[in-house]
Amino acid sequence: MELDTLSLRLVLGVVTVILCLLFYASYRQTRSAYSGWWCLSLVAFLAGNLVYLLTGTPHQVWADPLGNGLVVGGAFCVWAGARSLRLLPTPLWQVLAAPAITAVASALENPASNEWSGGLVYLALMAVGMGLATRELVLLEPRSSYINRSLALAAGVLTLFYACRWPVYLMEGPEGPGFRTFFSPAVTSLLIVGLLVTVSFSMTALSNEQLINGLNERANRDGLTGVLNRRAFMELAAREVHRMDSSGTASTLIMADLDHFKSLNDKHGHAAGDAAIQAFASACVASIRSTDLVGRYGGEEFLILLPGAEQETGEIIAGVISRALAAAPTPPGVVFPTVSYGVAASAIADADLPRMIKAADAALYEAKALGRNRVVCAGRQN
Repeated sequence: MELDTLSLRLVLGVVTVILCLLFYASYRQTRSAYSGWWCLSLVAFLAGNLVYLLTGTPHQVWADPLGNGLVVGGAFCVWAGARSLRLLPTPLWQVLAAPAITAVASALENPASNEWSGGLVYLALMAVGMGLATRELVLLEPRSSYINRSLALAAGVLTLFYACRWPVYLMEGPEGPGFRTFFSPAVTSLLIVGLLVTVSFSMTALSNEQLINGLNERANRDGLTGVLNRRAFMELAAREVHRMDSSGTASTLIMADLDHFKSLNDKHGHAAGDAAIQAFASACVASIRSTDLVGRYGGEEFLILLPGAEQETGEIIAGVISRALAAAPTPPGVVFPTVSYGVAASAIADADLPRMIKAADAALYEAKALGRNRVVCAGRQN
């Protein structure tokens, strides 16, 4: 008994519409790139299968090339969505090139009478698109492994299906017994329905995770600078100082304060002050390691923790930050202020973050008293 291709395509269409509506709602909520690409892929798959319903009618001459192009476009949207999970942008032309080539190849093979016009190109590019998506999903960071494994598996199954479908089509043609039994449009529709439902559970989990991560990120970040806010810095820094101390490793804390910041605000307005704070935060981020922590302590004051670093390293890093700030572009007519620093090592404060902050604050106060625009290390004779 052969599967009913028309019925399965209608089922695929219904399932696709429902999933598209669900994920569009997710996209509106999270505005995540992968949800947007996933919606576009569902729309492309849906439109392509709807157009295929015109096969066998006088409209086949344009419907089949368009349908092939849309379905291949859906596969490459999945690839673009997988890349977005790794924070990699995908130029639009790379997404559109494959469906355009597919449509042209189909149009050149007498689509008015050939239901499988452009079949070899279509099957090959479907395998390529899904294969690229599988690769991106496999390369996702381990933190998303419990989700991306199922996504990668589903994409891999579809890649394998099209990779096997292509040579069978090449050897037998669409009417061959092997192709009709294992790789017919009906079998393809049934497989895609199952995979869409499976993938959607993972995509829902991914959407929820993205939303939660976004909320946590906003809760932990300073709205103006993007660095850690005071609460988040204190929690993470205390944990790092304790972890380093447990392994017998030192840590160093830098407290920084922009000099004469009130004068900058009074003379040029708060917009200039905000620009200076943002520039300093950027200079900090550009000057430290990925394992270091930087947070806005309040107003124009910042804290920087260097786990595993000695006090001398903190002094060097402070100088690097000041040079980066001095080289930063400024608004017209504005000169960014200099910065004073207090540096305290964990050894002089018994590896206790509040004591380190107190020691760094005292060193910063001394730097201000000595004329500002300098670094003072706690416990050192200056």
